[in-house]
Amino acid sequence: MQLLRFMCPSSLWSSLTPAFAPPLDILKRRRQQLSVLFKHPAVFWSGEAPSRNFPANTYPFRANSHFLYFTGYSCQNAAVCLQGGTLTLYVDEPSEASALWHGPEPSRDAIAQLIGASAAFPLAELGSHILGPHIKDAATVLAPDSQTQQRQQAVLGRSVLPAPQAAGLDRELAIAITQLRLCHDDAALAEMRQAAAVTVKAHQAGMQATGAATHESGIRATMEQVILAQDMTTAYGSIVTVHGEVLHNHHYYHAIAPGDLLLADVGAETLSGWAADVTRTWPVSGTFSSSQRSLYSVVLAAHDACIAAVKPGVEYREIHLLAAQVMAEGLVDLGILQGNPTDLVEQDAHALFFPHGVGHLLGLDVHDMEDLGDIAGYELGRQRSDRFGLGYLRLDRPLQANMVVTIEPGFYQVPAILQNPVWRSRYQEIVNWDRLAEFADVRGIRIEDDVLVTTTGHEVLTADLPTAIADVEALVQ
Repeated sequence: MQLLRFMCPSSLWSSLTPAFAPPLDILKRRRQQLSVLFKHPAVFWSGEAPSRNFPANTYPFRANSHFLYFTGYSCQNAAVCLQGGTLTLYVDEPSEASALWHGPEPSRDAIAQLIGASAAFPLAELGSHILGPHIKDAATVLAPDSQTQQRQQAVLGRSVLPAPQAAGLDRELAIAITQLRLCHDDAALAEMRQAAAVTVKAHQAGMQATGAATHESGIRATMEQVILAQDMTTAYGSIVTVHGEVLHNHHYYHAIAPGDLLLADVGAETLSGWAADVTRTWPVSGTFSSSQRSLYSVVLAAHDACIAAVKPGVEYREIHLLAAQVMAEGLVDLGILQGNPTDLVEQDAHALFFPHGVGHLLGLDVHDMEDLGDIAGYELGRQRSDRFGLGYLRLDRPLQANMVVTIEPGFYQVPAILQNPVWRSRYQEIVNWDRLAEFADVRGIRIEDDVLVTTTGHEVLTADLPTAIADVEALVQ
C-alpha cells in the first residue's frame, strides 16, 4: 500500500490500518538479538506489490518477511536500517493523490512511533546516509521484487545477490538471521496457533462440502472462504485437486467423481504474516476403497512415526529417512516393492513414490526463510545430497526447542517418474508393476501437520484436524 500525505486525525487512519504489530518490547528484543549476532548495519526493504498485467492493477501487497520480523508493520516502498539494536525508518510521506484511491494513512512520524524507530527520513535519504557518515559497511538481503532489487543496488552502489550466492557481510547477515528466526518467540507462536486453528476449520469445511461439490473449485472456494472470513489470507496458492500426483497443482477445473481421492493442501496466513501449512487427503464418496485405504494407512504410519520422533536434538534428516523406511516397509507389505526395506531405502526405491522431503521449516514464510536457500535449511558445513531420495530435502538440521516444522509424507504415482526409462530400468526388478496397477485409483496421498518442537518433545499445532481413516470418512459423510 502507498502511504498517504493526506492529513487526517490519527483515529481515522488507525481505523483503516490493521493493528497487528506485536508489542514493541518483542520487536526491540528481536532487534537487539540480531545486533548481538551481527555487528554491522543491516538494511531491510519492505518491497512493493508487483503488477498483475498493467501497472495500476497489482497483486495484494505483502511485505518482505525480514522487514516484517523486525518492524511488525506492512507498508510499501519503505526501508529500515538496524544498527546496534536501534532502528531507523526510511519512507516517503503519503501523497495527496493516493488518498483518493486508498484513503488516509499514517504519516512517516506516526509509522516511526508505531514500530519504535529512533528516527525517520525520506526514502531518498537512505542512499546519502549509506554513502555518508551515518551508515557504513551496510549488509542486506535481496528483495523479492525486481523494482526494489534495482533500488537496493542503486542505493548500495553494488550488486546484491540471492543469499545462497552472497558473500561477505550479506552472507554473514543471512547466517545471523537464520540463527535468530529458527526458533520462534512467544508472539510468533501465538500467531502461528491462530493460523493453525483457522486452517483446521477450513479443512473441516472442505471435507463437509465435498458431497455437494461438482468440481475442485467448489471445495477450494469453501475452504478459502473460511480463511477470508477470519480476515486472513492463504499462505500460498491452495492445492485442491483430484490429481494429487501433481505436487503443486494449482488448477481447480477438474470434475470430482465418487471414486476419486481429493488432496487439499491449504494454509492460512495471519495479518502479520505468520503461516500454517496443512494437507489432508479424503475420498470424494466419503469412503476409502480397499486400495486407497491400504495406501493411506502406509502414509499415515509414516506420518505418525515421524511426529512421534520429533524432539530437541533429533536430526531432521533422520526423520525424513524414518519416513522413507516406514513407507518402504508398507509398500513391501502390500507387494508393490520387493526386497528388504532398509536396502530399498539405501537404493532410493521409496523415492519412486515419495520423491520429496518429509517437510520444512514453518514461520513467517510457509517455507520459512527459503529466500535464504540452504543457508537457512542446512546446518553450516552441510550440503544438499544429489541422491534421488534426498535431493529435495529442504531441512537438514538438528531440531531445537521452539522450531516449527511440517511433517508431510506422501505416496504419488507420478507419470514423469514411473515412466522415466532411467528409473524404470533401474527399479525394474524391485517394483512389482502388475501389483502396482491394482492401485490405479490412488494418484496422490499426502498427510501434513504443523509440529512445534518443545523442550521435552513436540506439540502438533494442527492436532484438532483428524487423520484417522474413520474420522476422516465421518467428516466427509
